[in-house]
Amino acid sequence: MTDTNISLGTADAVISEPQQDRVRTYWQLVRLRLRHDKVTLFFGAIILTIVLLAVLAPVLPLRDPLETGMINRLKPVGYQGFILGTDELGRDMLSRIIWGGRSSLLMGLLPVALALLIGGGLGVIAGFMGGTVNMMIMRVMDVFYAFPSILLAVAISGAMGGGMMNGLISLTVVFIPPLCRVAETATTQVRGLDFVEAARASGAGPASIIGTHILGNVLAPVFVYASGMVSVSILVASGLSFLGLGVAPPTPDWGLMLSTLRQAIYVNPVVCAIPGIAILITSLSFNMVSDGLRQAMDVKM
Repeated sequence: MTDTNISLGTADAVISEPQQDRVRTYWQLVRLRLRHDKVTLFFGAIILTIVLLAVLAPVLPLRDPLETGMINRLKPVGYQGFILGTDELGRDMLSRIIWGGRSSLLMGLLPVALALLIGGGLGVIAGFMGGTVNMMIMRVMDVFYAFPSILLAVAISGAMGGGMMNGLISLTVVFIPPLCRVAETATTQVRGLDFVEAARASGAGPASIIGTHILGNVLAPVFVYASGMVSVSILVASGLSFLGLGVAPPTPDWGLMLSTLRQAIYVNPVVCAIPGIAILITSLSFNMVSDGLRQAMDVKM
């Protein structure tokens, strides 16, 4: 009886071992790495907080960001209910920072998303087709590399007359070439692998191969690269607004607030620095989250 119990116990242990050592999928491993990355989680929480404040700005108990009061011009932080002070026209800085996050995040996220769709799609097509198609697409992209990204964005936005919409278009054009190049490089590396050749030999068409085999292997490096460009997009968009080529006044925007407050920097430097601090924290957070995603996905650029 004792031997039987021992043998049954041994069998249970053998059966339970595969359950404990179950194989995890790639995305389960990525999620597990991110869960243990406290730095990425911390900065991800900061981004989530900024996004929630911007989205919920209309329902939050805030002062009107456009309400002026010349009596309260350039008041310091904490002055009579103005938690972050007031600007050069007496407007509440806390309200304008939160409302300004809406336009700043839009100018940071939307161009990258559009460039990811357009540039990523062109890069996959160029990398998969090769030959003349690859040469035509990539030579066009090389033309844009001849110009620094910031100067190109300023030139396009200035030629179109400024404004938020023109700023979005100029940023999208600037970010398409690098995303296209990353997608093309990753696709070129994947298209020669055995499973792609096997799918091609089985009679699968180009659309089926790209959708089933290529995109799954290209998405990770392209997405990681795109997430890192969000911080660059926020900085460039703020620069356009600072130069008067982005968001038009009186709409709250961090870059525009820096521009209008720069003349009062010797009167109240703390209040004047608040929009710059918001830009710094947001861009730094996106950059750190991008680094965390890169490490979790083990993507080598």
